[in-house]
Amino acid sequence: MDALQWLRQGDAVTQGTAALLLAMSVASWVAILWKFYLTARARRDVPRAAAAFWQAPALADAAARVVPFDRAALLLPLVQAAVQARAPVAGVAGLAGQGGLEQRLTRSLRGALHAVLARLQWGQVLLATMGSTAPFVGLLGTVWGIHHALAALAGNQQITIERLAGPVGEALVMTAAGLAVAIPAVLAYNWFGRSIANIEAELEGFARDLRALLLDGGATVQQD
Repeated sequence: MDALQWLRQGDAVTQGTAALLLAMSVASWVAILWKFYLTARARRDVPRAAAAFWQAPALADAAARVVPFDRAALLLPLVQAAVQARAPVAGVAGLAGQGGLEQRLTRSLRGALHAVLARLQWGQVLLATMGSTAPFVGLLGTVWGIHHALAALAGNQQITIERLAGPVGEALVMTAAGLAVAIPAVLAYNWFGRSIANIEAELEGFARDLRALLLDGGATVQQD
């Protein structure tokens, strides 16, 4: 209750700093929860969807087999890009319709892979930014609070430790708040970085294998 009263009595800088830390905390936890949901699904679904793809009798049937296992739609865009690259290019204007199968397939798979990886990487910059800036925002609130506490005590002829400890301690709460925002963001950034790197490796390996399969050709990849 004392901390809330101190915050209400603070000036615009103190209240703005507290509001900024609250917004940073909310943004960080939204990103953390969403990325945890996405990566948890991806770690389970990508290997199962890849296995379902390789068990398909033909490329035309592969997409339908992948869909039930690829709930986050991470592998399916690669399969769809491969199907589109093998389609006839008659009537396609410009450079997009030129080149052989290898060039079209490489371009399509690269674009699909970049789009999927962008989804996986979403929120990483946000977490890194919160983790690196939140302590300094909290420190700003602390310095400003101590400045106000000392300015208020300067008018008193009698300055004691008891008078100084309360306002300074309340100001130091801002430092703790900044660390409370930064520590989860940094831990989540590092953990998601390792998890996403493993998923990216699986997706890139699948894209390479798919490209090699389609370039080699064969009866098992011909559409009915």
